[in-house]
Amino acid sequence: MARKTGARIVLVTCGSREEVRRIARFAVQARLAACVNLVSVPLESIYRWKGKVETAKEFLLVMKSSEGRLARLEREVKRIHSYDLPEFLVLDITGGSQAYLKWLLGAV
Repeated sequence: MARKTGARIVLVTCGSREEVRRIARFAVQARLAACVNLVSVPLESIYRWKGKVETAKEFLLVMKSSEGRLARLEREVKRIHSYDLPEFLVLDITGGSQAYLKWLLGAV
């Protein structure tokens, strides 16, 4: 059964390991994310950009945050990210361990 938890997962891709580490550390230190998982093995992304199909190696951030922190998190990711248009996708968390969700929401 889906319910509102206030917790969110944010997906962000970056062009380098250094960039994902920098953004992850910033988000946690600024209390915009309670935890960030870094997929440090490059993903292959195929996408359309400016009318052309492009291919790139990217690295993924899985950020755990709260509804109340999303606007600032998005502003900061846009500010420090190297891409003109960084990915910023928000997924609702509709369930999970109550103890973990309590920790997550208390950490941001």
